[in-house]
Amino acid sequence: MRSRFSAFAVGDSAYLLATWHSSTAPAALDLDPEQRWTRLDILHTTRGGMLDTEGTVEFRAFYRGRDGAGNQLETSRFVKQNRRWFYLDAV
Repeated sequence: MRSRFSAFAVGDSAYLLATWHSSTAPAALDLDPEQRWTRLDILHTTRGGMLDTEGTVEFRAFYRGRDGAGNQLETSRFVKQNRRWFYLDAV
């Protein structure tokens, strides 16, 4: 989760697509260059340990953009395949 937030913060759409599960990933990702992600708070996690193959992360991410400041509250699902974690979707 933290690495994906960092990718959003620096505008690295290639990394975001590479860590997105192929069953739910978009063909392309167009990030808004005016939106700046400034802080990530991890609120809760379930599973996601070394022996798990799935997990969730509830987080609040803060941003500033052309329309002012705001935050996004989300619970993201992740799956592990071949010892790598992939973002699946938000619930």
